[in-house]
Amino acid sequence: MSKSTLQEQLKKSAPFDSLPQETYLNLLRTHNMVAAAPSQLLKQHGLSSAQYNVLRILEAADPPGLPCLEIVSRMVTRVPDITRLIDRLKDAGLVSRTRSQTDRRVIRIKLTKKGESLIAELAAPLVDIHQQNLGHMTKAEMIELNRLLVKAREAAESGKVGQATG
Repeated sequence: MSKSTLQEQLKKSAPFDSLPQETYLNLLRTHNMVAAAPSQLLKQHGLSSAQYNVLRILEAADPPGLPCLEIVSRMVTRVPDITRLIDRLKDAGLVSRTRSQTDRRVIRIKLTKKGESLIAELAAPLVDIHQQNLGHMTKAEMIELNRLLVKAREAAESGKVGQATG
C-alpha cells in the first residue's frame, strides 16, 4: 500500500494506527495550515481569531448588542474566559458595555464605530485569503466538504466523545 500524502509529509515510515487517526491528524494539519494566513492578518491588527469572532458576532447582532452568554453560544471556537476577551476588546475601543434597559442585571456588549471600521477593513483581505486557501476546489467539492465536516462534528457535539464505552 502506498503512503498517504499526510504520511509522506510527516515522514512517517509506518502506516497510521487507524484510518480515524489518519483522518483526525489530516484535519488537524489542514486546520493549522489554512488558519495561518488569517491568524497572521488578524495579529497585524492586534486581534486573535476568537476576538475577531466576537466582533463578527456583534456585527451581525440584530438588534445591536448581546449579553456575554449569547456571544459564547455563537462562537466558532470555545474560549475559556469570554469576560477577559471582551475586556481586551473594550480596552482597544472596539466594543462597549451597556446595561440593558429592560433588565438591569444584563450587560450588553456592542460594537463601537472603531470596531465596525476594523471589521470593514478586514473583510476584503479575509475573503481573498479564503479564496486563496479554498478557491482551487469546485463548488460541489466545497459543499461536500462542508457536509462531511458537519458529520464529523456530530459525535463531539453529542457530548459522548471521551466517555467510557462498553
